[in-house]
Amino acid sequence: MIVSAGRLWLLTTASSGYVVRLDADDTPRCAHWGPPLTLDQARDLPPGAEELPVEGGERFGVPALQLRYADGVRGAEWRFLGEELDGERLVLRLADRHYPLEIGLHYRLRGEVLERHTTLVNHGDTPITLLRCDSAAWSPPGREAWRLTHVSGEWGGEFRLRRTPLPVAETVLTSRRGHSGHEVNPWLMLDAGEATEAHGEVWSTALAWSGSWRMTVRREHGGGLTWSGGHGHDGLTWRLEPGGRAETPVFAGVYSPDGFGGASHRWHDYLRDDRLRPVVYNSWEATGFAISPGQQLALAERAAALGAEVFVVDDGWFAGRSSDRAGLGDWHADPGRFPDGLEPLADAVRALGMGFGLWVEPESVNPDSELARTRPEWILGQPHRRATQVRNQLLLDFSRDEVAEWALGRLDHLVGRYGVAFLKWDMNRPVTEAGDDVWIPYIRNVYAVLDRLRAAHPGLLVEGCASGGGRADPGMLARTDQIWTSDNTDAAQRLAIQHGYGHLYPAATMGAWVTDSPNAQTARITPLAFRFHVAMAGALGLGGDLLRWSEQELAEAAGLVARYKEIRPVVHRGRLDRLGEHAVQYSHEDRVVVLICRPSTLLPATAPVRPRGLDPGAAYRDEDTGAVHHGAVLLSHGLPQPLPFDATSTLTRLRRLR
Repeated sequence: MIVSAGRLWLLTTASSGYVVRLDADDTPRCAHWGPPLTLDQARDLPPGAEELPVEGGERFGVPALQLRYADGVRGAEWRFLGEELDGERLVLRLADRHYPLEIGLHYRLRGEVLERHTTLVNHGDTPITLLRCDSAAWSPPGREAWRLTHVSGEWGGEFRLRRTPLPVAETVLTSRRGHSGHEVNPWLMLDAGEATEAHGEVWSTALAWSGSWRMTVRREHGGGLTWSGGHGHDGLTWRLEPGGRAETPVFAGVYSPDGFGGASHRWHDYLRDDRLRPVVYNSWEATGFAISPGQQLALAERAAALGAEVFVVDDGWFAGRSSDRAGLGDWHADPGRFPDGLEPLADAVRALGMGFGLWVEPESVNPDSELARTRPEWILGQPHRRATQVRNQLLLDFSRDEVAEWALGRLDHLVGRYGVAFLKWDMNRPVTEAGDDVWIPYIRNVYAVLDRLRAAHPGLLVEGCASGGGRADPGMLARTDQIWTSDNTDAAQRLAIQHGYGHLYPAATMGAWVTDSPNAQTARITPLAFRFHVAMAGALGLGGDLLRWSEQELAEAAGLVARYKEIRPVVHRGRLDRLGEHAVQYSHEDRVVVLICRPSTLLPATAPVRPRGLDPGAAYRDEDTGAVHHGAVLLSHGLPQPLPFDATSTLTRLRRLR
């Protein structure tokens, strides 16, 4: 609900309140972000910190908006033009007091989440240079101490949770790679150092942008805290031409009075839909580039027997692709490997009862490709600068509309010709040799291609990938069904990756494979049930070389896939509670699923794992043993840990009886 009261606006959800008011100079300020307030209570609040800090006057903090006019003048002085209020949407329209610049501060309530973004319009006849244009700035009430929670990592080790005291200084989280990044993800949580998983106040924000980004958090000596975030990175500028309009991505916020878990619940409700993701088999780890129709069909037959619902042919199916040194950009079946095209294989996969899927990397091009030879002007680069090759490839300049149109045409042809049900969209290199005018339109065109492709093929499922989890963010999840979380498929190492990922993103969006053991990441031999239990915590996939699996392994895997399908509605649609770094609970309607994984005997945890959210007055039946437990007993005494050995795990299924 949004209430307008003169120069004050009250935005209220079931568990939070947000108050914006104008000060005497028409500067919009955040008077409150926290528990719900009445309008009378909101009127008593002082103005608070600026909603979009600019340069000028006695402002020495982080400017969310930095701009330079044609005459060299910087900053802005506000003049309020009016409001636009429509249901759960609010726009505060402002202008500079002297220059012909109009600024819109946009607010939208979606459940427990407040979405914010900014628009700028140049009504003048000279360009305006934007030095920084963030989506929003945020400011909770002051506290004596602050603690920052976020994720960081690297390729193969993404989404590692970090929780540290926040220094009295400016702390910057950023990606300058042109994608949301392996090193850090575009969200954060802040608390006063007192919050736990289920208790205490937590403030959290997430940026819906899949390119370079930054967030700057400023803690003051007096306990004040503000942060600002948006697309772009330090040093990047862009021009707002006469008559031009700029619009930032959504920077959304959540207030949780019930701890980090409460913040995650709100984000999951915001980002999740009710669709069940299919069990996918992907051929990459089994074959690498050395693929053939007979081999793929043999894998497909075994995958179908295990219960896979989609079979994805990964890298190596297109012209000239025998290694990562050639072929990217030439998106048609390799005539040497597939002389009859992909149709026979696609038809055979569908005859086995599975959807047919393909891997593509539409933004990249190998210098050794027909596309690079015929369209060198489409390759991203700058005059007088050497082109950087990463993984033996360059980037296509997706900021050019004709490049995006070409990519859409090729993808539309592939999906239509082969009846593709699942598309894995990869992006294996950062953006380099790009001018100021590339970074933002590049991502907007990636979005446009995905949006138009999905509109043309409504049943198509898309998995977002960037060398693993390098492009996971709310902006990409708005256009894809799931994210390939990491190229690291070792089950024990995946636990920490999945733990961090789940702080913001729903389980249904987390691509998780069961692969061979030992695998490319470790020499550890890991039991099949443990590998499955780790992957069952998300969108289950299979990626091992099934032609080498024993009959015993295949039979066990088929049983585990069937069990996963039985619990899948609870995992994909249910509320996720973290019961520790290695234990998760999913609750949906009258069912509860608890997965507990113990990767190593070096971990001393032996205490029972206590579920959350059960009705203490109800009884719950264990669907495997038939035993009936009182909710109060489970809440107090918990479930036993797995046996104290390496790579042990348990799956418990409970159903409420009364």
